[in-house]
Amino acid sequence: MSEVEAVPWNGYTVASLFSGCGGSCLGMRMAGFRVVYANEFIAAARDTYRSNHPGVPLDPADVRSVTARGIRAQAETALDSIGATQIDVLEGSPPCASFSTAGKLADGWGRVKPYSDTEQRTDDLFFEYARILGELQPKVFVAENVSGLVKGVAKGYFLDILEALQAKGYRVRTQLLNAKWLGVPQNRQRLIFVGVRNDLNAEPAFPRPFGYFYTLADALPWLVAVEGANGFNQHRYSSAHREAATLQATRTLRVEAETDISKYAIGREWDKLVPGTSSEKYFQLSRPSLHQSAPTITFGSGAAGGAVVTHPTERRLFTASELKAISSFPDDFVLTGTYAQQWERVARAVPPLMMRAVAATIRDKVLHGN
Repeated sequence: MSEVEAVPWNGYTVASLFSGCGGSCLGMRMAGFRVVYANEFIAAARDTYRSNHPGVPLDPADVRSVTARGIRAQAETALDSIGATQIDVLEGSPPCASFSTAGKLADGWGRVKPYSDTEQRTDDLFFEYARILGELQPKVFVAENVSGLVKGVAKGYFLDILEALQAKGYRVRTQLLNAKWLGVPQNRQRLIFVGVRNDLNAEPAFPRPFGYFYTLADALPWLVAVEGANGFNQHRYSSAHREAATLQATRTLRVEAETDISKYAIGREWDKLVPGTSSEKYFQLSRPSLHQSAPTITFGSGAAGGAVVTHPTERRLFTASELKAISSFPDDFVLTGTYAQQWERVARAVPPLMMRAVAATIRDKVLHGN
């Protein structure tokens, strides 16, 4: 039994929309909730979800066809198995790539565009979330989205979403939270919505920042300093692999096949970067410092030639295992599919420890006594 499976049930249940690989559901589980329904439209994401949440009913339908009646019907067996009679929390992260600060913000609003392994319009999905919320009427809801939703021209859209959620009978608050301050070794700012049904005697609440953060060196402790400060007032590092010889050989082959960037232009650019800096030539290409949390892992590309966050000490991308570590997924979390698909699953997910902090606050300050 894993440590997560050993967490006792706190008495509350969750239905999940836009579940992805299950990062937010895992965070809920870490806080003692039981997930009794999940919905995910992308087939590759469902494969990963099933591998890590085998007991959760997983609905493959487009969310536009999902109804509260359907959710309750699919959740019935899971509810009965734990002696529960209702769904207490609705959680979900409606895709809003059109508002990401890593993208072109308003460009593409209202259009069908490539999304993961398919094509779809995504900027209307928050209103589908609001529709289902109104039908299901759980005690509390929590939703996560990109910080760009409250920046620039997207602010008007944000206000429309807020109004739609409030119209379903909820007191709603939002707050920008950074996963870095909630136990995740990654500088990942996200907008969190929390709503409490109007008839309950409680107000929306959010976790307080921990007051400390974890660095890449904390997440990847086999990387150690080997030289003093250079002219850039940084440090040079090398990998101190602690695996057995056979495991290390396997790791080396995997790195060469899937993550090596030496033959690409970004590999030559990487050589010019000192730890803790980003490229001025290639958007999103960065070489992080071991003394800081990782930059935001984006889903733009998991291919070796794409400009993304790179490994701090080796001319390569992070392995899937390293991606899990800096996104707070446990070692035994299974990532399925190709390397690029594994990268996307982690990059699109809510970091589990971030959601655990949000879920624990909802449990203790909102649901307790209601």
